[in-house]
Amino acid sequence: MSKSQFPPLQFNPQTGEPFLRLPSPHDNIIITPPRMSDAPTIVSYMNDPALYHWLEGPPFPYLPEHADSWLKRVKKDADAALSELERASAAHPDGPPVLVSSCPVRSLREVREDGSELFLGDITLIRERWPDVMDKEVKESLARPNAEKAVGDPDIVWCIGDYVAPSHHGKGIMTAAIRTLTHTWAIPRMGVRQIRVETFTDNIGSRRVFEKNGFVYEKTTALENKVLNSGRRIEGMDILWWKAD
Repeated sequence: MSKSQFPPLQFNPQTGEPFLRLPSPHDNIIITPPRMSDAPTIVSYMNDPALYHWLEGPPFPYLPEHADSWLKRVKKDADAALSELERASAAHPDGPPVLVSSCPVRSLREVREDGSELFLGDITLIRERWPDVMDKEVKESLARPNAEKAVGDPDIVWCIGDYVAPSHHGKGIMTAAIRTLTHTWAIPRMGVRQIRVETFTDNIGSRRVFEKNGFVYEKTTALENKVLNSGRRIEGMDILWWKAD
């Protein structure tokens, strides 16, 4: 079967699993599709205060059934993305890459010297949902038309969600992962031209990671009565944008 629409994805020669590799000095880190076997590690990470302190979405405490449910959902999305690439390859076996709607890889893994792989975290690109907007009608008026735009529409506003294992904080891994996902896949394969991200006002590290990737601060949105599932109260979100030249 033609793989004309899969570049720049590489393939594990033993398993056939697709991946993107981060550049040196992080070339021992790859981004792959999610695996159901990641569940125990995800449970461990999500119950670590060094991580859940900064996350809005995951339940707390985070249980094995939460990991299984989340992995089933994101694995279904990844499988759909791979199927889209297969259909595109069948339709354009000799043609240049066409724009697609999503990325089939999102799981960060460290490849060790013995060939084993350690799940490190997650990075994904989704259409923006404006989590800083509290008015439901206003949020819907922004999110719905954004979700309905056609694949490759340059007016689509995207957002990045990510985390990395506490054991690997401060090593520059997420900075490199965002750069790889954006410039290797999102721009050339999805037609991404603008990305809006939100970081909690006290998460200086996350904001700096995005700024290192060319994101520009726009504003701070104050939040009243915003409490995470962990019970931590959030005072606001910093809004940053990346836009293609």
